[in-house]
Amino acid sequence: MIFDLLLQAGLILLGVFMFLAMHNIPQKFLSKLRYRNRADLQAKRHFVLGAQLIAQARSPSNSRSTATSLAKQAEDEANKAISLDPKDAASHILKALSLDLQGFRTSALESINVALSPLAVKSLSASEKGDALFKRAELAMGMNRRGRVEPAIQDLTEAVKLNKDNAKAFCLLGECYEAKKMIEEAKEAYEEALRLQPELASAKEKLDLLRS
Repeated sequence: MIFDLLLQAGLILLGVFMFLAMHNIPQKFLSKLRYRNRADLQAKRHFVLGAQLIAQARSPSNSRSTATSLAKQAEDEANKAISLDPKDAASHILKALSLDLQGFRTSALESINVALSPLAVKSLSASEKGDALFKRAELAMGMNRRGRVEPAIQDLTEAVKLNKDNAKAFCLLGECYEAKKMIEEAKEAYEEALRLQPELASAKEKLDLLRS
């Protein structure tokens, strides 16, 4: 009985191996894996180049036109990386930063939303997700949406939990609390920002005004 079962199992395995060999499946799998690794590598190269361009664009020595040109090049590199690996949130964030530098805040906000979507957010570490949430709140607040600060408060509250060292996130959270007339909460947020970064002038100025 056992011998018969073993014989049947052996014949089934033989049939499976023959099927795989006939359809060239192992080779196809390896080729796909090699292509995936190559695509990942190319995507990372485009991302690194884009990040370098963003750093150059932010240099205070650049003229506005030079900064915009560098940001546009960074956007192109981000798009190339996204086409190769659309689930990598970092590339979407890079695109958002480049669009923001060009003055396209609505499009930048859309890219950040993609980075924080279920499709991509899993590729971010906790602190990276916190930074992305801060950037989304910063963009929203910069688009004259100060009357609708609840989403920004939600993003920033989570952001400072994920990245407790982001002084600018605490400062922006203080601004949101001020807009909601939550003065004590605003003071606490500014105080935390200054504890983390004592030279942060914006937080000091706002806190002094609230205390006066």
